[in-house]
Amino acid sequence: MFFRLPVILIALLSTATTFSQAVKKLPATRTAASITIDGYLKEAAWKEAKPATGFIEFRPHPGVVEPYEDRTEVYILYDNNFVYVGGYCHEKSTDSISRELVGRDKIGNSDFVGVIFDTYYDKINASGFYVTAYGEQYDAKYSPSENGEDDTWNAVWDSEAKMQADGWTFEMRIPYSALRFRSKPEQTWGLNIIRRRQKTTQQFSWNYIDPDKNGFINQEGEWTGIDRIKSPVRLSFTPYLSAYIDRFPNHVQGAKDLTGSFNGGMDLKYGISQGFTLDMTLVPDFGQVQSDNHVLNLTPFEVKYNENRSFFTEGTELFNKGNLFYSRRIGGQPLHFYDVAAKLDSNEHIVSNPTESKLLNATKISGRTGRGLGIGFFNAITQPMYAEAENPNGITRRISTNPLTNYNIIVLDQTLKNNSSVSLINTNVLRKGSDYNANVTAALFDLNNKKNSYNWFGKFYLSSISELRKNSFSGYSHILGFSKTSGQFSFNFNQQLTDSNYNPNDLGLLFINNFLTHELYLGYHWTTPRKWYNNIYVNNDLLYTRRFRPDDFQNFMYNFNVNGQLKNLWRFIFFINYKSKGNDFYEARSPGRVFGTPSTVSFKLSLNSNASKKYYWAGILGTGFTQLFHARSYTIAVENNYRFNDKFSVGHSIDLEPSLNNAGYASMVGSDIIFSRRDISTVENIISSKYNFNKRTGITFRARHYWSKVISKEYFTLLQDGHLLKNPVFNGNTNLSFNAFNIDMVYTWQFAAGSFVNVVWKDAIYSGGQDIAPGYFSNFNKTLSQPHDNNISLKVIYYLDYLSLKKKH
Repeated sequence: MFFRLPVILIALLSTATTFSQAVKKLPATRTAASITIDGYLKEAAWKEAKPATGFIEFRPHPGVVEPYEDRTEVYILYDNNFVYVGGYCHEKSTDSISRELVGRDKIGNSDFVGVIFDTYYDKINASGFYVTAYGEQYDAKYSPSENGEDDTWNAVWDSEAKMQADGWTFEMRIPYSALRFRSKPEQTWGLNIIRRRQKTTQQFSWNYIDPDKNGFINQEGEWTGIDRIKSPVRLSFTPYLSAYIDRFPNHVQGAKDLTGSFNGGMDLKYGISQGFTLDMTLVPDFGQVQSDNHVLNLTPFEVKYNENRSFFTEGTELFNKGNLFYSRRIGGQPLHFYDVAAKLDSNEHIVSNPTESKLLNATKISGRTGRGLGIGFFNAITQPMYAEAENPNGITRRISTNPLTNYNIIVLDQTLKNNSSVSLINTNVLRKGSDYNANVTAALFDLNNKKNSYNWFGKFYLSSISELRKNSFSGYSHILGFSKTSGQFSFNFNQQLTDSNYNPNDLGLLFINNFLTHELYLGYHWTTPRKWYNNIYVNNDLLYTRRFRPDDFQNFMYNFNVNGQLKNLWRFIFFINYKSKGNDFYEARSPGRVFGTPSTVSFKLSLNSNASKKYYWAGILGTGFTQLFHARSYTIAVENNYRFNDKFSVGHSIDLEPSLNNAGYASMVGSDIIFSRRDISTVENIISSKYNFNKRTGITFRARHYWSKVISKEYFTLLQDGHLLKNPVFNGNTNLSFNAFNIDMVYTWQFAAGSFVNVVWKDAIYSGGQDIAPGYFSNFNKTLSQPHDNNISLKVIYYLDYLSLKKKH
């Protein structure tokens, strides 16, 4: 809902200054020289380019031009095929340079330099290429989408860095195939260059970025006079081969404990035109993605999991507009997964019931025209899924759990002056056979004034569900708002309305509907350092929510947050939340019923030490008070990380969340809804480590144990008015215990540009029930005694570029 700044540059925009200057311009220099990317800047051609200098500090003292002894010099050259970027990051002492090997697409505890190209010069969309002092790469796309920065976008380019007596030097070679631009005789690109010095947290930019002004890309400089370059044929293939060995003790007659499989498929990228790219994945294999953080879900809503599949995170800025795309729907749980038991004959049992749908292929087409019209097309198909049932005679039959399904998204996004835009999005899910189809259409506008200090925004949604030979029904939702986006003081006022029929959940994610909410956000920040702090932000958020139809009060909520950075580079957050007495129309799990929620207040304090030190820690202390049953909740979380050297580090985090006398849904007996007064205790332990042999090879290890238990102490019947009446006769057992234990160990070797060998070991245990162990270690030992699902896989990914292959032949 609010504009989110790029993650890697958030520190850049957390300072304030009155410094101002004209937009910087850097003339483009064409070269005919052959540039060897070794990090040394030894070619004479570099001296032909005018250097980008005079970088300006953003943090901790904004507006200060960097000192001469720590100056930055960046040179940019180009020819018919590449953009070359080289630079010298001077340091008074090489001891001031921070370096850590962390692998591709991570920054870690490293100094870095990044060059950001806005090739269409629309001041909204850009691509960033970063190199660390070890020569490791990080790249990202920038856009005005909800996330702002897409760091899952990956391009294939070359980089290297070398230590010098008074600093470090670097070189990049970026092929035109990694960029999208118009082919015309002469053009200007938007340009900015960023440098970070990690040990002091100083950050600099070539063209000044006013931290009190909304936006980042719109405060860029210019790379001028680029002539006679043409967008090349952008065609690449990334085939893969994978092999899996899985061992799980099934304890089922006829079922194998040890299984294996071989898979093959391919990703394809093709530049349809100067501005548009086709991405396809054929017979994809996602078996090596990181395991989900499974939790015990006591809410009436589904759990939202992160997307770890790169195809669904890379280059999806257009498809994420309007928050209509929850990619975990694709290849997710079959539609009729829970219906299988009801379809069994009396003498049958379930042999298999897949928990995920198999993805056959997926396609993305996205890009932007010369007039700023972004067009996105996404399509994915999952194959029919079946459960298998068997009778005592060994005869098996298949039960359909999911039909052949097609997922589709179409996006039109027109950029306007003043960093504004209007968009139209349509999502569509078509299922073969008698199952229902779903469609959602959204129209968005995001308008800024000329000074980019005020913003008007709106989102309008229509959803439709249609079933074969049945009437369809539709729903409506909107968000309308006005905000002040620049200056030390900012605000946002918006209205959110969703009727009872609005449902985007076949391809999106919405937890509740039928509500009307008004929200007011007020913020103020101090970004000029003072005696004891570098920056401070104060935020207030007020929400008043009613049910839309019939009109009933739901709740009023107030959040207060103050956060900032101290002079010793520690960060702090203090948070207060107040929620009034109200009505919860969801916890009862029955339409038309309501639970009268008590008032609650909670406090939370978070501290983070200086992340540039060898030892880093972060801690959270929190407590909450609820009127009903005098309930109490606590949060104690500690994270530690120690870097033994530039290659090896170990981390551990523990999160304890005990909750006493919590009230919540427990069971249903006939028409009676049973609530319980219960104690809930959750413990999450994560151990992680990494060892990088060099910038192309490394090993990561992550082990997670999660345990949550629920002990019901007293039972109540939910009355029609939402109150609870003590129920002394209910004798059910609603105690619960859930454990999730996962190990993910990954060896990665990048043996060529864009090409990898990955070896992955996974171990998974999921157990639960009503038998609760007396203590943590007793429970942990019991969990480890449960059946393990051990999986070892080998995957080879090879990147083939059409232009490189053509040159070789």
